[in-house]
Amino acid sequence: MCVKTLVRKQYEVQPSLRVLGVYGYEDLEPVIWAALTSGDPLLLMGNAGTGKTYLLNSLAEALQLEHRHYNASLISFDDLVGFPYPSENYQSVSYLSTPATVWKAQSILIDEINRCKPEHQNRLFSLIHERRVQGISLDKLQYRWAAQNPPPDPEDPNAEIYEGVEALDPALADRFAFLIEVPDWHQLSDTDKQLVTDPAGTGQISDDNGLLSAQVKEWQKQFELLLQSPPAIVIDYACIVADQLKSVDIRLSPRRVRQIARNLLALLVVSSDTSRKGVFLLALQSSIPQTAYGDKIDPKTVRSVHNTAWTIVHGNEQDRWLAQFRQQRSLTGKVKRLCEGAPNPDTGSIAISQALSSLLKADKIAFVFAVYPAVAKGHFNIGAEGLHALSEIAGKIFDVDETIQWRGSRGSVPPPDPLTQLVKKLESKISGPRLIRACQLFSYLLTNNIEVARPLQLEKAFNEAVEIIAKHSGLDQ
Repeated sequence: MCVKTLVRKQYEVQPSLRVLGVYGYEDLEPVIWAALTSGDPLLLMGNAGTGKTYLLNSLAEALQLEHRHYNASLISFDDLVGFPYPSENYQSVSYLSTPATVWKAQSILIDEINRCKPEHQNRLFSLIHERRVQGISLDKLQYRWAAQNPPPDPEDPNAEIYEGVEALDPALADRFAFLIEVPDWHQLSDTDKQLVTDPAGTGQISDDNGLLSAQVKEWQKQFELLLQSPPAIVIDYACIVADQLKSVDIRLSPRRVRQIARNLLALLVVSSDTSRKGVFLLALQSSIPQTAYGDKIDPKTVRSVHNTAWTIVHGNEQDRWLAQFRQQRSLTGKVKRLCEGAPNPDTGSIAISQALSSLLKADKIAFVFAVYPAVAKGHFNIGAEGLHALSEIAGKIFDVDETIQWRGSRGSVPPPDPLTQLVKKLESKISGPRLIRACQLFSYLLTNNIEVARPLQLEKAFNEAVEIIAKHSGLDQ
């Protein structure tokens, strides 16, 4: 099914959290509705008193669910399952239920989930992930929700400190489909501050005359249809953002990548936002589990990853190719992409310009020295501007005519003192033309006062790039 042709049943009056007495959550409403539509676990994160518990309990009231509200810091396992007693023949065990046990629940809220010890978090694992307790399926359970205060942040001296709060176990965090940070007081509008402050509605039952319940049922039908045939753009986007995040050391599990695609499908169903790009960004922002256990994720990084993925799945051929080139963060990655061929010389020249502006100084020089001979001989689809940009640097170390001539060798290039020590390290690992190339490269770097943090690592990447290009072009460097 094409995303653009997705049809929703629109009610004259749309569901709203404001009708339930929840204010300031407008930007997060699509994520809440998506969680209700998919039935996948939802985790709210925020400071004390920001309405996390109120919101989730209000949803249960509006949907008229058999609801259980547990405090993870106080709950015992018997509170969940009841008191076990054996059958008369001692062949099985049953549980004596109480009004608090989980067996008949349609929705559960585990409050303060990061205030319980790791071993107790493990007891909640199968409940959240599988809708099971003691291996027994909870067939009536539709929704699993949780709330937590921010995890400890030793790097932020102004962060509120919550005694007893521990970082959520990463495996448990990965089982929550949606993880969202709720707004605090300073993020509310003046009107919402007035409404939040007004005590008139305290204690009232949340009731929207069944509007939300009816809309959720309609959303669920559309969601099931999309699951049967997800749009290719959704699958491609999820794969690309996972690769992009990995390149900046943010790992997503294969299960999480699939969950991003599932979250995105749910958001496409419930969102009234005509800008699909905004829906895709919201899906990514609310699907990163690291935010639940204290890993710092720069919002700018997430947005940059999203923009690249969006360009790849939506752009023209040139935009897609350049976006894929940009996502290659390493020297060898960019060289491999060049070998795959730019769609036209102008695009190739733009790629060269981007590489020279984005790579670290030492990596940039290594990139230039690796690709210049093949570019000069026309083995890459790169225009005159790209060649000129490369030659301004590469021309200082070798000429290209019928054969590639490196200017001098280790013996004829007066090495600076640091190079002498570096060559001794290199000689124990490499020899022949590879050593000569490395000496030329590091001679240039050191004489131009370009810092080389990890010379052996740089030398390895440089020569891998040279070998990739040699296979592509047939040039012997």
